Amino acid sequence: MSVTEKNPGLSELDELCIQTIRFLSMEAVQKANSGHPGMPMGMAPAAYVLWTKYMRHNPANPKWHNRDRFVLSAGHGSMLLYSLLHLAGYGLSLDELKNFRQWGSKTPGHPEYAPEHGVEVTTGPLGQGISNAVGMAIAQKYLADYFNRENFPVIDYKIYVIVSDGDLQEGVASEASSLAGHLGLDNLIVIYDDNHISIDGNTDLSFTEDRAKRYEAYGWNVQTVEGDGNDMAAFEKALKNAKSEKGRPSIIKLRTHIAYGSPNKQDTAGAHGAPLGDDEIRLIKENFGWDPEKSFHIPEEVSAYMREVAAKGAEAEKAWDEMFADYSKKYPDLAGQFRDAAAGKLGVDLDEILPKFEAGSSVATRKASGKILDALMPKLPLVMGGSADLTPSNNTRFADAKDFQKDARDGRYIRYGIREHAMGAIMNGISVSGLLRAYGGTFLVFSDYMRGAIRVAAISKYPTIFVFTHDSIGIGEDGPTHQPVEHTAALRAIPNLLVFRPADANETAQAWKFALENRDGPVALLFTRQGLTVLDQDKYNSATNLNKGAYVLIGVDKPDVLLLGSGSEIGIALEAAEKLAAGGIAAQVVSMPCWELFEKQSKEYKDSVIPPETKARVGIEAGVELGWSKWLGDSGIFIGMSSFGASAPGKVCFEKFGITVENVVKAAKESMADSE
Repeated sequence: MSVTEKNPGLSELDELCIQTIRFLSMEAVQKANSGHPGMPMGMAPAAYVLWTKYMRHNPANPKWHNRDRFVLSAGHGSMLLYSLLHLAGYGLSLDELKNFRQWGSKTPGHPEYAPEHGVEVTTGPLGQGISNAVGMAIAQKYLADYFNRENFPVIDYKIYVIVSDGDLQEGVASEASSLAGHLGLDNLIVIYDDNHISIDGNTDLSFTEDRAKRYEAYGWNVQTVEGDGNDMAAFEKALKNAKSEKGRPSIIKLRTHIAYGSPNKQDTAGAHGAPLGDDEIRLIKENFGWDPEKSFHIPEEVSAYMREVAAKGAEAEKAWDEMFADYSKKYPDLAGQFRDAAAGKLGVDLDEILPKFEAGSSVATRKASGKILDALMPKLPLVMGGSADLTPSNNTRFADAKDFQKDARDGRYIRYGIREHAMGAIMNGISVSGLLRAYGGTFLVFSDYMRGAIRVAAISKYPTIFVFTHDSIGIGEDGPTHQPVEHTAALRAIPNLLVFRPADANETAQAWKFALENRDGPVALLFTRQGLTVLDQDKYNSATNLNKGAYVLIGVDKPDVLLLGSGSEIGIALEAAEKLAAGGIAAQVVSMPCWELFEKQSKEYKDSVIPPETKARVGIEAGVELGWSKWLGDSGIFIGMSSFGASAPGKVCFEKFGITVENVVKAAKESMADSE
């Protein structure tokens, strides 16, 4: 279709608004000399119609809890989102569009979580956005079941997603889409930008499956809109059908053309990830009847219309506020829980309900975690749990938990199936609901499968809780494929991620307390398969010190040597300290469950735990040495792993790999000699 022809379902004002979105997007990319102009140009009509005619949102309050959510999973097309946010009045200035991809701007190359001005989740790594949206849809279903009452739909919103060919090729999207179909998430509406182009060229090079049939097989409602992406009458019909669909998520396969309207670059891979060029933009403006001398131009009639759209959103929230006021009078307890959750409050004192564990007993920290969840979760109705098909091993399902299913929206336990990456991304989606928290478990070795989601959570500071069990060679007979040796270090390498490896059941309780109360980013909890002796809280310093990241278990005035460790190896350190003491060597034992928290403490505190004058040091951890040099210094010795594990009982593995009391004692003496 020629750009001068009238497009079905669009008025002249609609066309002008769409053209404005296109030009803002391509001009911002051109000014930055970096970006992806083609996708926003092809998807501008559908995005415009969705935002102005169907989505319920209030730019004056981007965090309104009953807003519809929009996820640009195709995050490379970020200028489409930024153009919409600016025009809709979300406080994203025109100067920010001009500052696209520049230092300190609010318009980074790919959308980064900023709910205060309308960016619901961080996208860019393909497949993450649609997978986050599945979590958002789960959250909405649970929250609606929990809070809504007759005539009071306080939680009643949809989740809209734009995906690309790249999103649908990523495995995480397949995992999440499969689960969404199983769960019948009919509040999830996906618009597939079917433009046939990726960086390498035409998608026929590598992606020829029938995507519609694939999603039908997942149990989705699938609709196809042919043409060139401008037939908004057909698109609106599909959108209305999707909104009224019951029992199935929806995907609309919308045929579009990348860089629509560009005489030389439409339908080319060159328009995917590079500026169009000033000459090409001039030609496009001439094609659309725009003044080629004007840049970043927004016609007044476009601004006026978008102000009207924003006013409708404000009216929608005002009506909701009035309903919620009546709801608060009729259901004050529920309204109070809603307000507490919105303010980030758990509504319960965890110290009062945390279980205590008997000193001297042997408890695997994964089992301690299960007992802790049994105690806490009945009091935390706005926390959802789950596991990637390892529920009995992870101990993540609390007593009397009910599964979240298509016919059980009141369930708080999610059966993710063997879909670790999707689980991580879905938990992130739940965690940005504004009211819910999420945790989910798998083996530590499988953190590799979900690292993309963990990294995005850390970038975005989502308060997601990642539970990892079977945290070392202590897993035993499953062998090196299941024994994590590098994974603790790999997780510690991610900025903003707090990694806890507790030494016993009471440290585990404190780790859970910290994770649930923390709102500043994601937490990873690493638990053992094997039993660990519960430390005597009277003999040693209290596990409540875990909130400092590291603390002294056995302190001496002038230690001869420091024994530093985490998790299951603390028991080895304590035994070694006793043997050293019998030989007249004073050892200070330090539990280091969370390095990242310890780093945040004052220099005075850190020096009291790891005295800088004590050069003789031994680090003990059943993993690789990476990172330990910071704490051990030049004279320190590391006792741990330098290879993969082996298939044998856990105790045998520790012995054969030399992670023993005897070797710690020997290393302590060697380190003392080296430091003299």
